[in-house]
Amino acid sequence: MHGRHALVRRPSPRLADGLVTHIDRSEHVDVELAQHQWDGYVSALHDAGWTTHEVTPAPDCPDSVFVEDTMVVYGDLAVISRPGADERKPETEAAEDAVRARGYRIARIEAPGTLDGGDVLKHGGRVWVGLGGRTNADGARQLAAHLEPLGAHVIPVPLTKVLHLKSAVTALPDGTVIGYEPLVDDPTVWGDRFLAVPEEPGAHVVLLGDGALLMSSAAPATADLFRRRGYRVVAVDISEYEKLEGCVTCLSVRLRG
Repeated sequence: MHGRHALVRRPSPRLADGLVTHIDRSEHVDVELAQHQWDGYVSALHDAGWTTHEVTPAPDCPDSVFVEDTMVVYGDLAVISRPGADERKPETEAAEDAVRARGYRIARIEAPGTLDGGDVLKHGGRVWVGLGGRTNADGARQLAAHLEPLGAHVIPVPLTKVLHLKSAVTALPDGTVIGYEPLVDDPTVWGDRFLAVPEEPGAHVVLLGDGALLMSSAAPATADLFRRRGYRVVAVDISEYEKLEGCVTCLSVRLRG
């Protein structure tokens, strides 16, 4: 397994029925446009040198495009999640098959633990786990038991203002943790490594490698901020996913071989 690989999953035709918790279901989700935006997202990964592997689609699972929630990958281990929303529990089986096919060892979060992959932020040996509506303390404890033998330091973080931790914060390549401050419960968790960004969609980046950041096109001021810090920005339109509390990180599981 060499180079950069990512798991992706096509959007369900029932995408518009996806769960929302912290925002109003006010805007119509255009499923056809969402498919076009997904194609653009996958193309951006390919253009940056990534190889994508499709998880078998789950047309009956509206949220299944948000494949990041199905697992946490660390080293050669994939910890299969146990989603906090019962409607999403059927999403994990095919995702497990796909990551096993890439050569990963498998562990699982078991009941009564719940954990969504989108609640887990990893950088430099630290793994922050958001404890909120989808991930509970037992799920975080089990994740720590799986990852600490691999050298990870797992840090639980309170979460009340957003669906997932990575809806609030992600990390730049240098370890700076970026977030939209009104949605971050406690920025002091990250001390002086926290950087507030001016737009909510700017809080989410996928590290493409070689100093490139994949982010939403809905955050131009944040993109300028990143460029001033020396990064190359690859902006994609994911408006239909943002209506469902989705962001650029949710749409793939990044595997580094």
